[in-house]
Amino acid sequence: MYCENQSSRNSMPVKHSLVLDGEKGELVKASERTGKKIGVAETKTIAALKSHSEAERRRRERINAHLVTLRGLVPNNEKAGAIVVYLSYVATFRDYNSEFLAIYDDSSAARIFACAEMDKATLLAEVICQVKQLRAAARQASEGLHIPMDADEVQVEILEHNGGDGSFLLRASLCCDYRPDLLSNIRQAINDLDIQVLKSEISTLGGRVKTVFLVTTGEGDNGRAAGLEVLVGSVRAALSTILDKVCASAEYAQELFSPRKRQRVS
Repeated sequence: MYCENQSSRNSMPVKHSLVLDGEKGELVKASERTGKKIGVAETKTIAALKSHSEAERRRRERINAHLVTLRGLVPNNEKAGAIVVYLSYVATFRDYNSEFLAIYDDSSAARIFACAEMDKATLLAEVICQVKQLRAAARQASEGLHIPMDADEVQVEILEHNGGDGSFLLRASLCCDYRPDLLSNIRQAINDLDIQVLKSEISTLGGRVKTVFLVTTGEGDNGRAAGLEVLVGSVRAALSTILDKVCASAEYAQELFSPRKRQRVS
C-alpha cells in the first residue's frame, strides 16, 4: 500500500509504503518497521556475543584452576614457577626488542622460547611423569600387602599343584570400587564353583575394596592339568563378571547424579 505525502506546493510528492505491524495491529511506514527489525537483530547479536564472552571467561577460569592444581602435583613447584616467570619476561622482552634475537641467537635461546610457548604442554608432561612414578612406587611399596589400588583388576594364580593326588592351591583377588552387593555377589560366585575357600582377606581404602582368598579342591578329576586350567578360567570368568557389574553400576550412578548439559538447538 502506498500513500503520497506532499509537504509544499512546489515539492515533489514522496511515496511511502505502508505495512501491517502485527504487534500494534495498525499500518506503519515500512522504514519504521525495517528499523525496528534491525534494532531487534542488533540486540540479539549483542546478547549472543555477551553470552559467548561469558562462556569463554568461565572456560579460561576452569583451565587456570586446572593448571594451578597440576602445578601443585609437580615437586619443586617454587623453582618451576620462578623459571616460568623468567621465561615469560624473556618472551616479553623478545617481543618488544627486535634486536634481542640478533644478540642472543643461539640454541639455548631457542630452547627458552620453545619452553615459554610450550609451558602448558611441559607442565602436563611433568605431571604425567610424576603420577607414573608415584604409581610405580605405590605398587612397589604394597607388594605382599593387600592394599586396594586405583586400577580395577582380577588376578588368579596357581600357588601349589600336586600332580600325585591332584590337589592344588589357588589365590584369587578382586580389586574394585565398593558396592553394597559386592560381597554377596562374590559369595554366590564361589558357591557356584566346585571349590573350597581356605582363607579370605578383605581390605578397604577410600571406597576401594580388595578381596583376596585361597581356594582348593580335594582329590579327583579337578586336580588334573586340563581340569585345573578349566577351573582357573572359571574362577577368573566369575570374578570378571562381578567386576563388570560393579563398573556398570558405577556408570549408571554417574549418569543418574551428574548434571547433563542441555542440547543446543540451532
